[in-house]
Amino acid sequence: MTPTPTKRTAQKVAIVGASTLLGKELIQLVEDRNFPADDVVLLDDPSVAGTVTEAAGAATFIHPLEHDSFENVRFAFFAASAAVTKKHYEAAVNEGATVIDLSGGLPSHAAPFVWIPALDAVLPPPPADAKTNGKQVYSSPGPAVIVAATIVAGLKKFSPTRLALLLFPPVSEAGAAGVTELEGQTTDLLSFRTVEKKIFDAQVAFNLLPSYGEAREPSLVDTRNRIREQLTNYFAGRANLPAIQLVQASVFYGYAFSLYAEFGAAPTADELEKSLAVLGARVRGADEPPPDNVSAAGLNEIQFDRLQRDSDASQGYWLWGVADNLRLPVSNAVRIAEELLAVPA
Repeated sequence: MTPTPTKRTAQKVAIVGASTLLGKELIQLVEDRNFPADDVVLLDDPSVAGTVTEAAGAATFIHPLEHDSFENVRFAFFAASAAVTKKHYEAAVNEGATVIDLSGGLPSHAAPFVWIPALDAVLPPPPADAKTNGKQVYSSPGPAVIVAATIVAGLKKFSPTRLALLLFPPVSEAGAAGVTELEGQTTDLLSFRTVEKKIFDAQVAFNLLPSYGEAREPSLVDTRNRIREQLTNYFAGRANLPAIQLVQASVFYGYAFSLYAEFGAAPTADELEKSLAVLGARVRGADEPPPDNVSAAGLNEIQFDRLQRDSDASQGYWLWGVADNLRLPVSNAVRIAEELLAVPA
């Protein structure tokens, strides 16, 4: 059960990876949600230290990661690369900070507690003192995991016999470098120049990719396997997982997906939609247009279209949806911190 909020006191917050796409989104969301932070310190690799950015409506500097960067920090959000997280998270833990990771870079021995608070009503989490075995280390999964977990949790009580999820990741899942490459490839193609393929080792512009070039790591297969592994660990046998496939989309932002769900005795579309909405997702209204990458931009929740019956399989439904691939995991990470603050000391 979600804890009853108590009076919140101001906290010192550290954002590691403040120059990344996730880091910038996190800075904005901390301000938008009026998170009780009396001090937000922005940290990153020394190569970008000294960069001026904006936090809480004021110009501020990004500081280099150092041995004392986490002194008196209550929450340390890691939005940098996996390598940076792996190198520095212990320093935050040793200073008594609660680590909330968005990078996926925590090693297995850190035993992070993977948490999606919006799903607690369907999948109750362990007691607060058992979540991390005394270690304040949490993981906010990526958008694909949150989307898949929300769908599985929402449909669980209807016992689906078949689930197949097709994911369309945007290039921004590869960070700012992915965005830059798509911009460059688009310009090169329109100018009849040879495209550069440094990030994906393949032409992403004006294309759909079932796989990357050989030089790209991780591959789409690796990414799919990682998503599957995280879902398996999160559900721990509590639900049947979908078959998952990924196709790289030629879009900058927004994680689109298409789901096929089949049931032994199919519930109504209204029942399914209400079950998803209870978990914080938004199902479009009857008079609204279907959600897309543009309409999902800047929104915290997953956007679902209305369910459609399969024309040939009477017990089957198709579902289309989109989520802001930056806002969704960042919102989940801040929600974790808010839930922890709501627990009486």
